[in-house]
Amino acid sequence: MTTESTPARVSIYEAAAANRWRTVLLIAAFTALVAVLAYFVGEYFAPGGGIAALPFAFAISTGGALVSYFAGDKLILAQSQARELGPSEEPQLRNIVEALALGLGIPTPKIYVIEDSAPNAFATGRDPQHASIAVTRGLLDKLDRTELEGVIAHELSHVGNRDIRVMVLVTVLVGTVALLADWMWRSFFWTQGGRRDRDRGGAGAIIAVIAIALAVLTPIIATLIQLAVSRQREYLADASGALLTRYPPGLASALRKIAADKEPLEVANKATASLYIANPLKDAPAFFDHLFDTHPPIEERIKRLEAMD
Repeated sequence: MTTESTPARVSIYEAAAANRWRTVLLIAAFTALVAVLAYFVGEYFAPGGGIAALPFAFAISTGGALVSYFAGDKLILAQSQARELGPSEEPQLRNIVEALALGLGIPTPKIYVIEDSAPNAFATGRDPQHASIAVTRGLLDKLDRTELEGVIAHELSHVGNRDIRVMVLVTVLVGTVALLADWMWRSFFWTQGGRRDRDRGGAGAIIAVIAIALAVLTPIIATLIQLAVSRQREYLADASGALLTRYPPGLASALRKIAADKEPLEVANKATASLYIANPLKDAPAFFDHLFDTHPPIEERIKRLEAMD
């Protein structure tokens, strides 16, 4: 006698809560990484300088975050060649956005269209009061209403979950790590080995080795954490979007269609790819592909949606 195993059913609420906690932990790890690198870079240059370097590192992070926070969405929309819809254009899309925004309890975002036949969409903006949603012409032409509702619910969930704020923070932390590592390398060569006049057998030599190792490894680790956060935010938006529509199969079907479409989105690039609901570049698989993906595998996302109550 054989029994078929069925996938465990997962509560939509549990899936959203689990993904939210994973993201918090990843960002905490990211912040710790910046602090460790800043500390050892400071100690490398002067005993006791590690503590003094911490405020400097986080000041750079804060300054970069503020610039990205207030101006990033306008740059992204312009770079994506997105056009804001007029009040009478695309009434079905507007009705879906307005109804789902009302259900989520957020203001209706501005709606943009990208005139490209590849199906895709993204959300941007620093908070729900300053949010925008952009969809491609291909998304409007190739998805039915239920599937379109799933995609819009996913993107509105990014807005409601403050994902853009999270990704701005993570992106700035990546930049801070890269800046500190680069500063470390340049200073090392400028001083011809840094602390060569100090006792290499003592604490100075140990700190120098740790600082150099961190300068090499932390940019790689930072990038991996950034991509992991991006993937977790996609899982969270899937779960939250399914919660909003109460119909996970709609989003699952939309993801299947988007994945099956092999046309790359011409206006997308490496800098903006993580914003979209699915990878718009249609990159060929590479070694360690899942480590460096901006999005989780479509098959895994669909599997999780199909396992939701």
